Amino acid sequence: MGLNASELSKRIGDIKDDLRREIGVVVTSVGIGDKTKLPSMMRLGGGLGSGGESDMYVALVIVCGVLAALAMSAALLFLARRHSANKLQGLTSTADTEPSKHYQDLCRARMSSKNQNDGGGSAAQRIASLSRESDNSPSSRSSTSSWSEDPTLTNMDVSTGQMVLAYMEEHLKNKEKLESEWTALCAYEADPCATTIAQRPENEKKNRYPNALPYDHARVVLNELSNITGSDYINASTITDHDPRNPAYIVTQGPLPHTAPDLWQMIWEQGCVVIVMLTRLIENDSQMCHRYWPEEGSELYHIFEVHLVSEHIWCDDYLVRSFYLKNLKTGETRTVTQFHFLSWPDGGVPVSVKALLEFRRKVNKSFRGRSCPIVIHCSDGVGRSGTYCLLDMVLNRMAKGAKEIDIAATLEHIRDQRAQSVATKQQFQTVLAAVHEEVQAILRLLPQLQQPQQQ
Repeated sequence: MGLNASELSKRIGDIKDDLRREIGVVVTSVGIGDKTKLPSMMRLGGGLGSGGESDMYVALVIVCGVLAALAMSAALLFLARRHSANKLQGLTSTADTEPSKHYQDLCRARMSSKNQNDGGGSAAQRIASLSRESDNSPSSRSSTSSWSEDPTLTNMDVSTGQMVLAYMEEHLKNKEKLESEWTALCAYEADPCATTIAQRPENEKKNRYPNALPYDHARVVLNELSNITGSDYINASTITDHDPRNPAYIVTQGPLPHTAPDLWQMIWEQGCVVIVMLTRLIENDSQMCHRYWPEEGSELYHIFEVHLVSEHIWCDDYLVRSFYLKNLKTGETRTVTQFHFLSWPDGGVPVSVKALLEFRRKVNKSFRGRSCPIVIHCSDGVGRSGTYCLLDMVLNRMAKGAKEIDIAATLEHIRDQRAQSVATKQQFQTVLAAVHEEVQAILRLLPQLQQPQQQ
């Protein structure tokens, strides 16, 4: 049947509630007449409205999003600036400084007592003097440290210790036996022993001495893409003990001015956190090693920023520095601790074996629990560095419970990886004397050291 306009209008008015409920159409009014006088629009439920309202809603969302983004950017910029301004203030209290935590409190007490006892002269001036040239007076060449440490927990038993003592005493007292063993060591030849890469023309200028070179098979290989000269060469050798996959040491020469960035690159790439330095910067008016760290503040070595966090004189024999190392390419940071032994002249032996053993305990206490290699360097990276490496390797094997200790065979093992390690018979004899001294100390304290294990 047909409906006129009036009836259609009335019918829509009757069912407008059903329209709203069933299909979401909202009818505000219905009528007939002049279309300019009556609204002819329908509002839809469920979020569909007029084009104007929809556009206004979208615009409002966009404006709110932009304002939120601007507010977040401003907050992030503020936090970044505050972090940059304060990052160096909290270095000694962050997790990155773990290697140096063990000595910080003692250093404060040590420096406090020394400031009260010393009549004059700044600590910075004294540190600079100690690092550069040795004093020939007997008083400055003896250990005056009041922070001596006893040997740590060991698995060595009494019978092994007594056998080691007997072996050391026999070699130390019998000069002919010592001479015979040293002669045999001098005749030893490593195989393989090629140094082809170190002798390349482009690498010759990176070697401090032409006769102290790393073997091709044991050299540390740098990432040439990150290197300042695009090279993968550094005069440094990996030294392994029982695990050939994980070197225990990296033995290297004292850096030259143009190889200092290579040293920090190696330290970063190998994950090292401890440096053992066994030379002064200058000895007998000769440059032994370039100063590869800032005297204060920070210095940039290619993409590595090095900041001197602290510098402490432990005694006349050694001092300790803590560095904050940052890779500017990745933004990552690390704390590196340098232990600098001062009383060991080039080509000679330490003035005090006791001081050297105490120094080693400090190093190992900082390094304990870590699996990365220790960086060891002197001037040429063979004499003093090889001697320290041999001593540390032998004592570590003893602490792990080794029943047989063959120092000569251990030195041959090291020389298979770094040529000419332990340069003189006197240095080899120093290792024997130091092992003898340490074993005596362990035997004296063995009941106390083993008591915690029994409990």
